[in-house]
Amino acid sequence: MEPVAFVVLTALAVVSGVVVITHRNQVIAALSLAANLVAIAGFYLLLQAQFLALLQVIVYAGAIMVLVLFVLMLLNLPDEARRRGGGRMQSGLALVLALAFVGLLALALSRGTAGSSFPASDRFGTVESVGQALFTRFFYAFEAISLLLVVAMIGAVLLAKRRL
Repeated sequence: MEPVAFVVLTALAVVSGVVVITHRNQVIAALSLAANLVAIAGFYLLLQAQFLALLQVIVYAGAIMVLVLFVLMLLNLPDEARRRGGGRMQSGLALVLALAFVGLLALALSRGTAGSSFPASDRFGTVESVGQALFTRFFYAFEAISLLLVVAMIGAVLLAKRRL
């Protein structure tokens, strides 16, 4: 059953990822991103990390996607701005970065480091292990990100009020 679920989740993740980067309609692209994030939560479930899967759905597929849709609707770009795109320079940069990623992936696969070189412990993905990591090793990063989110929220409110 797990190999079938893995193949289905992989297909969903790849297809929704392609839709995110190729679709012209921003709302459809954002909803495809939400589908991609739910597929990632499914991968966490396959790894027996139920808490991480729940966090993935609540935080990313829920809260972050609401924020993304809010920004898209707040900006409401006209059709001309969407059609212009970035031009040749951004396409060239995207191609260079894609080739670099493929090269690094090939290097990792040839060295055998792309697999599970660090086996997951029995506590992987539990509430205790996530809380322990957040409030010991990653405490300052956690606090800095929460401060950054508050500043971003204040900035978004100020920008929205300025337009009115």
